Amino acid sequence: QLQVVESGGGLVQPGGSLRLSCAASGFTLGYYAIGWFRQAPGKEREGVSCITSSGSSTNYADSVKGRFTISRDNAKNTVYLQMNSLKPEDTAVYYCAAGAFCVVHTTRAYDYWGQGTQVTVSS
Repeated sequence: QLQVVESGGGLVQPGGSLRLSCAASGFTLGYYAIGWFRQAPGKEREGVSCITSSGSSTNYADSVKGRFTISRDNAKNTVYLQMNSLKPEDTAVYYCAAGAFCVVHTTRAYDYWGQGTQVTVSS
């Protein structure tokens, strides 16, 4: 069974940091572009960041540029999202997804989705 699994979410104060991980089960993550998306209550799922299969190219939503960094370690079959200077508006369920292309403006490019990990930024 092909799965991606997110981990690393939690409760953090404004200005704090978290690192999310996306691991693959049943397939080699290194063959795929990986995207991170998030969905807050009552809002549509939005793209946060993505990285190509080789790791040579990344994209970020304007709202997270300069604060979030995506990276991958294909030897560990894992992709990371380092989130710094977190704001209350970053509160959401964060999903990773595997697909053919690194894009953040649509979910349609991604074939395999995880169940999500909750990130809450609050004092």
